[in-house]
Amino acid sequence: MRSLAVLIATLLLAGCVRPSADTRPPVGQPGPVQTGTPAPAPPTVSAGPPVASLRIGADDARGALASFVESCPRLVSRTDASRLTTGADWRAVCDTARAWPAGDARRFFESEFETARLGDGRTFITGYFEPEIAGSRARQPGYDSPVYALPPDLLRAWPADIAPEQRSGNPPLGRLDEDGRHVPYFDRAAIEDGALAGRGLEIAWAADPVEFFFLQIQGSGLLRLPDGSTMRIGYAGQNGRGYVGIGSLMRERGLIGEGPGQYPGSMQGLMRYIRENPEAGAALMRENPSWVFFRENTGDGPLGSLNVPVRSGSSVATDPAFITLGAPVWLDVEHDVADGLWIAQDTGGAIKGVNRFDTFWGNGPEARTIAGGMSSRGHALVLLPRGVLARLLAR
Repeated sequence: MRSLAVLIATLLLAGCVRPSADTRPPVGQPGPVQTGTPAPAPPTVSAGPPVASLRIGADDARGALASFVESCPRLVSRTDASRLTTGADWRAVCDTARAWPAGDARRFFESEFETARLGDGRTFITGYFEPEIAGSRARQPGYDSPVYALPPDLLRAWPADIAPEQRSGNPPLGRLDEDGRHVPYFDRAAIEDGALAGRGLEIAWAADPVEFFFLQIQGSGLLRLPDGSTMRIGYAGQNGRGYVGIGSLMRERGLIGEGPGQYPGSMQGLMRYIRENPEAGAALMRENPSWVFFRENTGDGPLGSLNVPVRSGSSVATDPAFITLGAPVWLDVEHDVADGLWIAQDTGGAIKGVNRFDTFWGNGPEARTIAGGMSSRGHALVLLPRGVLARLLAR
């Protein structure tokens, strides 16, 4: 799936949310659909070091192999937006992966892949996690923040004021007004004020609107129900409104820092500001007009953009315009905990550009701490099936 330093750098500053299916906008909290925007030029590609020279640990390789196998059905069947590979490039290596013994996973990557450096290989990474907050399937005292399913009147269409020659890519999201005109969908303030109330769209109710706001930024999460059980909810769609990162707003207003009246640039710091300044904090959250809709996810993990579960320490979000979704990626960065082999299984609204990654850390207090402080620079390599690199170097 799918994050100040991280939330300043990504989730809140620029908006990293992870939708979880190829049918929705690329995993993240998308901004408005851009029309007439050409595909980005592919980066330069050069040969990297042999996979055997990388410091791949046994547990790291085993987790990456399991996630790679889960991605294979999508990897071989979907169109690669990065133009690095085709589905056919992955069929043989996926067949091999399915039969490969997990205890010898490192040798799988050493024997089946070669590394490529995209551009200069320099990377910036952040982190995300699956938050757990208090919730209830039915509204009851103390649970008053609705968790909405995707509304049936949210649709894509071209507004009448956009001429046919200006229409390119997907039409923008919106709704039809009383006169049948396509208009932007309800924003966060309107939804909080009840624009969707009484329509039977509530799939659950959250206890804390602040926690739920941050869960929307992550794009998926767990609701801890009153009886102690959990309900996993995942991204179903977004209202089409551009994401505004409250971390960047706070920084612009001098609220981020170490001085008097300032707060740390972390998720915890932003939450503290909102709680200590409830009226200003509520208004600040409303300055982000984006709203995320959810569905219940009965699987064993949150779904990433490949519609397969993302796994702690093995799944990473990237920009699919540059990195093949499903491909292994090697990271060597300042935060050693993030060094190692990852599988590109997710995307994010803030995860844009070559070698930009968002690492997934699972759920629970430790995951929250790691993801909330993950902001690191270093170098990245993408692993490609043998033979693909020669074709890329010749093009």
